[in-house]
Amino acid sequence: MFDIQENLKKLPDKPGVYLHKDKLGQVIYVGKAVSLKNRVRQYFQSSRSMDPKVRAMVSHIEEFEYITTDTEMEALILENNLIKKYMPQYNVLLRDDKTYPYIKVTTNEAYPRILKTRRVLHDGCKYFGPYADVTAVNQLIDLLNSIFALKRCSAQKFPGGFKPCLNYHISQCKGICTGLVSREEYMEAVDQVIELLNGKNKRVLDDLSRKMTEEAEAMNFEKAAEYRDYINAVNAVTEKQRVVLLSAGDMDVVLGAKGESDAHVILFFVRQGRLSGRESYHLQAMEEDDLNEVVSAFIKQYYSDNAMIPKEILVEEEPAETGLLEDWLSETRGSQVKITVPQKGDKKALLDMAKRDVIEMMKTLDEKANNLREKNAAVSSALKNFISGLPEGKTGYRVESYDISNTNGVDSVGAMVVFEGTGPVRKDYRRFKIKTVEGPNDYGSLQEVLYRRFKRGLQGDGRFGIMPDLLLIDGGKPQVSAVVQVLRAMKVEIPVAGMVKDDKHRTRGLVYQEKELDLKEDPVLFRYIASIQEEVHRFAIDYHHGLRKKSLQRSALDAIEGIGEKRRNALLSHFGSIDSIRAATVEELCRVPGITRPAAEKVLEWASKK
Repeated sequence: MFDIQENLKKLPDKPGVYLHKDKLGQVIYVGKAVSLKNRVRQYFQSSRSMDPKVRAMVSHIEEFEYITTDTEMEALILENNLIKKYMPQYNVLLRDDKTYPYIKVTTNEAYPRILKTRRVLHDGCKYFGPYADVTAVNQLIDLLNSIFALKRCSAQKFPGGFKPCLNYHISQCKGICTGLVSREEYMEAVDQVIELLNGKNKRVLDDLSRKMTEEAEAMNFEKAAEYRDYINAVNAVTEKQRVVLLSAGDMDVVLGAKGESDAHVILFFVRQGRLSGRESYHLQAMEEDDLNEVVSAFIKQYYSDNAMIPKEILVEEEPAETGLLEDWLSETRGSQVKITVPQKGDKKALLDMAKRDVIEMMKTLDEKANNLREKNAAVSSALKNFISGLPEGKTGYRVESYDISNTNGVDSVGAMVVFEGTGPVRKDYRRFKIKTVEGPNDYGSLQEVLYRRFKRGLQGDGRFGIMPDLLLIDGGKPQVSAVVQVLRAMKVEIPVAGMVKDDKHRTRGLVYQEKELDLKEDPVLFRYIASIQEEVHRFAIDYHHGLRKKSLQRSALDAIEGIGEKRRNALLSHFGSIDSIRAATVEELCRVPGITRPAAEKVLEWASKK
């Protein structure tokens, strides 16, 4: 048995991270300390001076662990990683799993492209964003590609005989692959794209106006009208950006706000001196957590996943660890980052404007939060009435749902989706390739998936560390029984219910302990279960289809004598599909790098048998 007082004596006077655990061994709090010896001992002294949150947490601590580090900076980084791994109950947590799109210009390629991405990497490319409106990002990328006719394919080398794609033939690509356009001319268009994304549209508009005038004077009115439309489109894009608030530079404004019962952080993005977007983030926090602590936790968790760290972050109140946070952000960014509380000038005006915006925004967020709480409470109450063993006092259960997908037992896979309350938690979704079961055996496959999931969770794997309140299985009594057998063998006590479909493959009922609840009698629960069943089925099918497609392509070409991995990839890269390879002539096959005439004849022989 863990002796807290004895282990307190062993604490080192060094920086590090400590983990408090409850009687089940679950991590309930992660903290960092300049001196582990001094900091951890404070929790087990007189509770009179403790705030209610700390007092409640300490009452559940059964043991603690610690990890020493060489510096406080290392402790901060480790603390953040462990918080994300264990999602402890008493830490302030960034709950949103949203990732926002950026526009990426692949300037690390000889002929750059414009792409949408949700990951910012240190890869030599230029990134613009983040943007809250995914549709607007897609429209902007399409517009820029149309105006500047940039390359959209991923090919970087164009050997003799390379065939231009459809985009070239419909004048939507300059046709680098044809050799008719110089790199200098292409890069001039790329430079204009970058200027436009930076909010500098004068050169682009002047160039488009000149071309429109030239075409009009040459009586090419249709082409002139095309340039006119491009000018209108560019104006429309830039008009969506807010007025210039600052002389220049990128910065974020981070403001904490507490609603009736929820904590939020509102993040404003300023890019090239323009206010370009705003997003809200919900954080799990106790009522006793002040906004300074919420903002500090947000900065650590948000920017650790976000390589797009600006030069400056504006806040309303200086965080307790400003110096340490600045050092960490600067090290992560690779150049100096400042956390500023502006007192006057443009930055103060920007902060004040953002604060006014947040006050209005919180009214909407409170309304949404109240609606969500009511939905969660209604679903939780309906589940509680039918399923015993669910935890008391929760207004939104954590549910894991499982489904199996295969084609006659081939490429069998399992899928796990996670819902908290009525909403999906996509970052916690997991996929499984079935390894031990052969043939179309859904029961055995479910047992393998559930065994692997809970084995890893019980062994402390952070990706499976959070235990669900309820398991929902796509299927009826046989599937539920198969899962219950595994859980009993592993001594895991979690309620298991089956989601039953009717003859038309639509959600019908919920099966639990040999009883079936007709969901059509409860519209709230029906919509909830149907959404989960549809989501887990979609996730499983998508994964299975992806594996099946890869398997078919690999097995088809790998069966050809003399066609190894390199030649197979070269053929797929050149022709794009198996069907195109089958339809190719020997001469066309020989144009592919690495394909000799004997190899081409082998491919032709293979194709003739299909």
